[in-house]
Amino acid sequence: MGETTVTTLEGRQGSTTSPIAGTEDDRNGRTSARVLRRLRTPRRPRLWFEILLIAVSYWTYSLIRNAVPEQKSQALRNADWIWRVEHDLGIAVEQSINHAVDSVTWLIVGMNYYYATLHFVVTLGVLVWLFRKHPGRYAATRLVLFATTAVALVGYYLYPLAPPRLMNGTHFIDTVVVHQTWGSMASGDLKNMSNQYAAMPSMHIGWSLWCGLTIFALASVPWVKVLGLLYPTATLVVIVATANHFWLDAVGGMICLAFGFAVARLWYGSMPYALPREVAVEGEPVLTPLR
Repeated sequence: MGETTVTTLEGRQGSTTSPIAGTEDDRNGRTSARVLRRLRTPRRPRLWFEILLIAVSYWTYSLIRNAVPEQKSQALRNADWIWRVEHDLGIAVEQSINHAVDSVTWLIVGMNYYYATLHFVVTLGVLVWLFRKHPGRYAATRLVLFATTAVALVGYYLYPLAPPRLMNGTHFIDTVVVHQTWGSMASGDLKNMSNQYAAMPSMHIGWSLWCGLTIFALASVPWVKVLGLLYPTATLVVIVATANHFWLDAVGGMICLAFGFAVARLWYGSMPYALPREVAVEGEPVLTPLR
């Protein structure tokens, strides 16, 4: 349907497209374009939906992460390989840092609580700040975080890795066990609730760097921008000092974050921070990105 046969003056038959069919195709194409444009246009986030989305997403992430088989033997072999590579690169100083910081009780206890709590508190705090102060950038920046976390699950499945504190014969100190601090899913009574061999990539670095870059890019107060950059730097020191990660785990977290930004850039056609701060009112033209 949609094609009719006509005879030319030379007596040859040809075909031409029916105007009705062409109109239908154009209309379908325009409808698809409108739907896609609507999906890719920042809209004002709804509080109840965001709370539900974040809760379900984190529950799903935890469920999948902990469902990855704990391949202990392979994870320990991978940890030995990482440790050898770091020695070859001259960056295998995690054990020295671990022992040095552990000798200062108040410092290592503080780092244990930092590791157990700020990972969630700061990330949620930045999400709330974006929701209230930067609604036009919220969805795109949230997509970066979600895509980063999703690709990390692939790393946990494909590359099981034991943290330094669980390695054999390296004398790393499990600082949570030694100082009996609470709250960490990595040691103590809570360790059976968490996959102990999902150290690569480090989402403590992935999430903290997401927070730091977001604060640095969008905060208006200079000292707050500085704090934004200091947060992932401090997190890097903490994950090493507590023997929960190698340096290279942090590199894995950074790669995952770069993937998250690429996904958001492809979907929204702009980096999240370059989108308009406010959401356009229905019926008004959408503001173009600042850069």
